[in-house]
Amino acid sequence: MFPPIFTVCRASPEVVALLGSAPMRLYPFAEAEQGTARPYAVWQIIGGSPENYITNVPDVDRFGLQVDVYAADVDDAREVAAALRDAIEPHAHITAWRGESREPDTRLYRVSFDVSWFVQR
Repeated sequence: MFPPIFTVCRASPEVVALLGSAPMRLYPFAEAEQGTARPYAVWQIIGGSPENYITNVPDVDRFGLQVDVYAADVDDAREVAAALRDAIEPHAHITAWRGESREPDTRLYRVSFDVSWFVQR
Protein backbone atom coordinates (compact mmCIF):
# COMPACT_ATOMS: atom_id res chain seq x y z
CA MET A 1 0.00 0.00 0.00
CA PHE A 2 3.01 2.27 0.28
CA PRO A 3 6.01 2.77 -1.99
CA PRO A 4 8.97 0.54 -1.03
CA ILE A 5 11.53 3.34 -1.12
CA PHE A 6 13.20 2.31 2.14
CA THR A 7 13.51 -1.35 1.10
CA VAL A 8 14.91 -0.41 -2.31
CA CYS A 9 17.43 2.07 -0.89
CA ARG A 10 18.50 -0.30 1.89
CA ALA A 11 19.39 -2.85 -0.82
CA SER A 12 21.81 -0.38 -2.46
CA PRO A 13 25.40 -0.67 -1.20
CA GLU A 14 26.08 2.88 -2.41
CA VAL A 15 23.17 4.33 -0.43
CA VAL A 16 24.10 2.32 2.67
CA ALA A 17 27.71 3.54 2.41
CA LEU A 18 26.48 7.14 2.43
CA LEU A 19 23.43 6.98 4.74
CA GLY A 20 24.38 4.12 7.04
CA SER A 21 22.42 1.01 7.96
CA ALA A 22 21.77 1.05 11.69
CA PRO A 23 19.80 3.19 11.32
CA MET A 24 19.71 4.22 7.70
CA ARG A 25 19.34 8.00 7.63
CA LEU A 26 16.38 7.95 5.21
CA TYR A 27 13.31 9.21 7.05
CA PRO A 28 9.60 9.22 6.12
CA PHE A 29 7.17 12.09 6.57
CA ALA A 30 9.89 14.56 5.46
CA GLU A 31 11.25 14.83 8.96
CA ALA A 32 14.44 13.82 10.71
CA GLU A 33 15.13 14.21 14.41
CA GLN A 34 17.09 17.25 15.46
CA GLY A 35 20.77 16.38 15.67
CA THR A 36 20.60 13.62 13.04
CA ALA A 37 24.02 12.82 11.61
CA ARG A 38 24.66 14.26 8.18
CA PRO A 39 24.17 13.59 5.36
CA TYR A 40 20.60 12.34 5.56
CA ALA A 41 17.53 12.19 3.35
CA VAL A 42 13.81 12.52 3.96
CA TRP A 43 10.85 11.56 1.81
CA GLN A 44 7.13 12.11 1.81
CA ILE A 45 4.11 11.15 -0.27
CA ILE A 46 2.92 14.26 -2.09
CA GLY A 47 0.14 12.70 -4.14
CA GLY A 48 -1.03 9.71 -6.05
CA SER A 49 -4.06 7.69 -7.00
CA PRO A 50 -5.27 4.15 -7.61
CA GLU A 51 -5.37 2.95 -11.20
CA ASN A 52 -9.15 2.82 -11.47
CA TYR A 53 -10.99 0.64 -13.99
CA ILE A 54 -14.64 0.63 -15.02
CA THR A 55 -15.19 -3.11 -14.47
CA ASN A 56 -12.55 -4.10 -11.89
CA VAL A 57 -11.08 -2.82 -8.66
CA PRO A 58 -7.64 -1.19 -8.94
CA ASP A 59 -4.64 -3.51 -8.92
CA VAL A 60 -2.01 -0.73 -8.87
CA ASP A 61 -1.54 2.44 -6.86
CA ARG A 62 0.57 5.34 -8.09
CA PHE A 63 2.42 7.40 -5.51
CA GLY A 64 4.14 10.72 -6.02
CA LEU A 65 7.07 11.18 -3.64
CA GLN A 66 9.33 14.08 -2.82
CA VAL A 67 12.86 13.20 -1.74
CA ASP A 68 15.12 15.77 -0.08
CA VAL A 69 18.79 15.25 0.73
CA TYR A 70 20.54 17.38 3.38
CA ALA A 71 24.28 17.65 3.95
CA ALA A 72 26.82 20.00 5.45
CA ASP A 73 28.80 19.93 2.19
CA VAL A 74 27.44 20.54 -1.31
CA ASP A 75 29.42 17.62 -2.77
CA ASP A 76 27.98 15.24 -0.14
CA ALA A 77 24.43 16.39 -0.91
CA ARG A 78 24.93 15.77 -4.61
CA GLU A 79 26.61 12.40 -4.05
CA VAL A 80 23.75 11.15 -1.87
CA ALA A 81 21.15 12.44 -4.36
CA ALA A 82 22.90 10.58 -7.19
CA ALA A 83 23.10 7.35 -5.14
CA LEU A 84 19.39 7.58 -4.30
CA ARG A 85 18.56 8.27 -7.95
CA ASP A 86 20.56 5.23 -9.06
CA ALA A 87 18.87 3.01 -6.45
CA ILE A 88 15.34 4.22 -7.22
CA GLU A 89 15.34 4.43 -11.04
CA PRO A 90 15.26 0.64 -11.67
CA HIS A 91 11.97 0.56 -9.71
CA ALA A 92 10.29 3.92 -10.28
CA HIS A 93 10.51 7.11 -12.36
CA ILE A 94 12.23 10.33 -11.40
CA THR A 95 9.73 12.95 -12.59
CA ALA A 96 11.28 16.25 -11.52
CA TRP A 97 14.50 17.76 -10.28
CA ARG A 98 13.32 20.33 -7.73
CA GLY A 99 16.61 22.10 -7.45
CA GLU A 100 19.29 22.84 -4.93
CA SER A 101 19.17 25.27 -2.06
CA ARG A 102 20.67 26.05 1.29
CA GLU A 103 18.49 26.03 4.38
CA PRO A 104 18.58 29.47 6.01
CA ASP A 105 18.45 28.25 9.63
CA THR A 106 20.69 25.16 9.56
CA ARG A 107 22.87 26.20 6.59
CA LEU A 108 22.59 22.63 5.26
CA TYR A 109 22.73 22.07 1.53
CA ARG A 110 19.58 20.54 0.04
CA VAL A 111 18.94 18.62 -3.19
CA SER A 112 15.31 17.80 -3.99
CA PHE A 113 13.60 15.57 -6.56
CA ASP A 114 10.24 13.90 -7.21
CA VAL A 115 9.49 10.24 -7.90
CA SER A 116 6.48 8.50 -9.42
CA TRP A 117 6.14 4.98 -8.07
CA PHE A 118 3.63 2.35 -9.23
CA VAL A 119 2.93 -0.26 -6.56
CA GLN A 120 1.13 -3.52 -7.30
CA ARG A 121 -1.55 -4.36 -4.77
